Amino acid sequence: MLRSRPARSIDDRRVAEAAGRRGERLAAWWLRLKGWTILDRRVRTPAGEVDLVAKRGALVAFVEVKSRASAAELDFAIDQRRLSRVAAAAEYLMGRYAANGEDIRVDVILLAPGTHPRHIENAWIG
Repeated sequence: MLRSRPARSIDDRRVAEAAGRRGERLAAWWLRLKGWTILDRRVRTPAGEVDLVAKRGALVAFVEVKSRASAAELDFAIDQRRLSRVAAAAEYLMGRYAANGEDIRVDVILLAPGTHPRHIENAWIG
């Protein structure tokens, strides 16, 4: 028998949403420190959502950001299903952000309190 997750209360969803936005702001800050320009945030498409779109030189990265309460949870924060949705959204958005022959990739930034952000470059190879 499959068990579904218990429904979150409205307050739980608000807390999770606020934490997600904080994580995205931190990831954008981290990328800017590494020389990236943030082109867009929270871009929704029919294929899915991209948390950050960033550019450095001739490379455009569609970035999934995941925050967890502890570093131990980060290893389980991202899966192929989620990455495939980000990749599908990136394909949908390529013309908007990478129109001049720039390279594109899907990256992941993992965040947990007390740790440096972990930037996984080219996380989706599909």
